[in-house]
Amino acid sequence: AATKLASAEKLMYFCTDQLGLEQDFEQKQMPDGKLPVDGFLLCVDVSRGMNRNFDEQLKFVSNLYNQLAKTKKPVVVVLTKCDEGVERYIRDAHAFALGKKNLQVVETSARSNVNVELAFSTLVQLVDKSRGKAKIIPYFEALKQQSQQIAAAKDKYEWLVSRIVKSHHELWPNVSRKMQPAPEYQDYVYLEGTQKAKKLFLQHVQRLKQEHIERRRKVYLALLPQALDALVPDLDEIDHLSRAKAEKLLEAKPDFLKWFVVLEETPWDATSHVDNVDNERIPFDLLETPAAEQLYEAHLEKLRNERKRAEMRRAFRENLETSPFVTPGKPWEEARSFIMNEDFYLWLEESVYMDIYGKHQKQLIDKAKEDFQELLLEYSELFYELELDAKPSKEKMGVIQEVLGEEQRFKALQKLQAERDALVLKHIHFVYHPTKETCPSCAACVDARVEQLLGSRFTRQHRNNPSADPNVDRINLVILGKDGLARELANEIRALCTNDDKYVIEGKMYELALRPIEGNVRLPVNAFQTPTFQPHGCLCLYNSKESLSYVVESIEKSRESTVGRRDGHLAQLPLTLILVNKRGGGGDAGGETLQSLIQQGQQIASKLQCVFLDPASAGIGYGRNINEKQIGQVLKGLLDAKRNLNLVVGSTPGLKDASDGADLRLVMCLMCGDPVSADEVLLPILQAQACRPAPGGGAAVL
Repeated sequence: AATKLASAEKLMYFCTDQLGLEQDFEQKQMPDGKLPVDGFLLCVDVSRGMNRNFDEQLKFVSNLYNQLAKTKKPVVVVLTKCDEGVERYIRDAHAFALGKKNLQVVETSARSNVNVELAFSTLVQLVDKSRGKAKIIPYFEALKQQSQQIAAAKDKYEWLVSRIVKSHHELWPNVSRKMQPAPEYQDYVYLEGTQKAKKLFLQHVQRLKQEHIERRRKVYLALLPQALDALVPDLDEIDHLSRAKAEKLLEAKPDFLKWFVVLEETPWDATSHVDNVDNERIPFDLLETPAAEQLYEAHLEKLRNERKRAEMRRAFRENLETSPFVTPGKPWEEARSFIMNEDFYLWLEESVYMDIYGKHQKQLIDKAKEDFQELLLEYSELFYELELDAKPSKEKMGVIQEVLGEEQRFKALQKLQAERDALVLKHIHFVYHPTKETCPSCAACVDARVEQLLGSRFTRQHRNNPSADPNVDRINLVILGKDGLARELANEIRALCTNDDKYVIEGKMYELALRPIEGNVRLPVNAFQTPTFQPHGCLCLYNSKESLSYVVESIEKSRESTVGRRDGHLAQLPLTLILVNKRGGGGDAGGETLQSLIQQGQQIASKLQCVFLDPASAGIGYGRNINEKQIGQVLKGLLDAKRNLNLVVGSTPGLKDASDGADLRLVMCLMCGDPVSADEVLLPILQAQACRPAPGGGAAVL
């Protein structure tokens, strides 16, 4: 209770931690060795103490207060340890203060740092009346305010840590130096201290590490199914193995180290391998985790299901081969109810069965066509009486069908009547034009085989051209015409093709795909272009003003549909407008009518910027359709347009001088035996023909 202290040259102490460590703290000496006391903080412990009677303690406090009161100095009662305070003790302490004149009480907790500063500021105000009076806040209200303040400061500090610390390898000394200037760091350390700030930092680093480990785990688990597919793709090899034996089997595989790494230390997430992002091999001990075990079981189940699906496909194919209800040309919708059962639907999608059925149907149809072709050869006498190049009449076709009708090979194509009729027409064409192009044996024809064998002895430049179009051996042709014109011409063209729809142009065989269109081209079923059909050209047929109008409208609609599209393919589609005979083969139209149709066709061809073919230009009379020569010319023109080459339709006999602007055509014989030098053959011919550079300085090209 003394008001004057004297201790010359003594250091002022702030806390007991200074004892023995004075050099580590700020050093201040008592001024002149004397220190006047201006006020007192009377501290009362309100926590529950061991072997301590609060009533006796309060008596001691009362006696102490009486001594302080004699000094006439301000006194503030400070209740300490309120974070563990006993409610009765606090209430009794307040009652004690109420019995004294102007004695103020401040509830504090040094551990929680609640109201400590308020206790001193209250005493300062009593010493210096000029200062504003401090508002005394009860402990729990002050604690609530401080908790809110700490929470806000903590959020800001955690935001600062997340912005600065991006790697789980960061260390506290380096990070704390970076954060010291930031107010978020300063405020939180002031409220909670450096140790709690460090603790939050370590929690953030640990969280970053766990996130990194989880990312690596996901990478490894995503790679594990691929590793199992590569190392153990055979179900019989692992189906009955235990997990331990399966792991031994994996280790014995030659490519094991390509997919896995065996670490000296485990678990993998506690080793340096987790930070080696360049090495994506799976830690082998990861297989012991539940997630990896599930993936292994899923791999087994996948192999079992694949085997079951393969068995279902095999059983379905066997069912197709033995079912009497599956005949050539029968649609899937008609055959499905006879060949499908619940097990089939359980294991595979219907689209898979449809694909298998489609392939089986192709085999059936090819075999039926082959048998039918054999049947036609057996009945050769049916075709002897036809006129050369004549199309059989309906009566003759009726006779042929009547004679062959009882044959099973004829009935087998009952659902493919159009293709059966095309085979008959093709056979008739072969009877009167027995060449390798019309031979029913197609590529197996001896004449064709000889050419292929000779051609294989020589290297052709275009085969080594990497930019060559892989689809160059296919021609997609649209045939446009109403009232049956398109279908009739399509059948006639198919009759000129081989059994597998191949057509020979200049000695080379091309696959010919025809798409006859006779309806509204804006409907998907009549569209020029489909996902599986990219047209290379279009034959436009007409035999009347109405059919010509249909052609013009269809072309305009088709071109309108390509406006704004990137490819613009249909807008540049090569067109050929053809005037064909009246239906029924009549040549009864007058010359004036024929001339009118020709003039209209020429005008439309000029408008559409396309080729026009009429009976007069082809050298045939009105009443006959486009002949084989015209078809060959049209297809060669489309092939040239497709290849973007400037080829001349037809042939130029002999050799011409390059100076007259014509192409120099060189015919060479294929000779068996030693290869002949190009110089030995070409140079004498060129010298003999006096070949000069083309006009304009261009070189003559062979």
